[in-house]
Amino acid sequence: MDMLDSLRELLAGVKAGDLDVEAGLARLRDLPYLELGHTKIDLHRSLRNGFPEVVYAAGKTPEQVAEIFTRMGEHSHVLATRVSAEMACHVQAACPGVVYNPLGRTLTSVKGEIAWREGEIAIVTAGTSDLPVAEEARVTCEMFGSRAVVVSDVGVAGIHRLFDRLHTLRQARVIIVVAGMEGALASVIGGLVPQPIVAVPTSVGYGAALSGFTALCGMLTSCASGVTVVNIDNGFGAACAACKINNLFP
Repeated sequence: MDMLDSLRELLAGVKAGDLDVEAGLARLRDLPYLELGHTKIDLHRSLRNGFPEVVYAAGKTPEQVAEIFTRMGEHSHVLATRVSAEMACHVQAACPGVVYNPLGRTLTSVKGEIAWREGEIAIVTAGTSDLPVAEEARVTCEMFGSRAVVVSDVGVAGIHRLFDRLHTLRQARVIIVVAGMEGALASVIGGLVPQPIVAVPTSVGYGAALSGFTALCGMLTSCASGVTVVNIDNGFGAACAACKINNLFP
């Protein structure tokens, strides 16, 4: 159940007399944000932009993330990105039911059921080394209610591998393309399909790849019209953009 559903349920309860005004006020006390001292949890974010706040775990202590999960989990689904294995163990001990994805470095907690949208997002990687970023994108898409399929290791060095999967890509509503090295895969796919493309440069590559900067510049200067580019290794940001596009469909 997301924040909008929770608020609707609260108002309906007050209207029906199942919840008195004082009890309703007590439940609204935490809005619009919940103060934890080290963190202010934005409980109204899903009402403003459709997605709940997501925890960026890097730089936080395991104790802080565990408390955030505990308190956010009372209100909505919870997603944390850039989570180390050590932090995940601590949070899972404090919050049973939390799921860790070691490849994507994500932690998730689902409250109730995920409200699935129609349509599918395709996530394409140039190489296997790009999978951590792709997996971060996949988990984010699914936590935000968009089903996602990953098509991996179809980069331009063996372009025939991509052609075998074009049917799958053409069934998707949005395509996320994840690539390092020179980042050419986004341009290639942009010339083959009509769907919106969100390109993610990764830090995969040898010296002149410049930790993803070369792929970033290549994607920004793509000759395929309409390719949108997010930051280096930002699978989460790409998934947010793709989900917002998918949500525009009825």
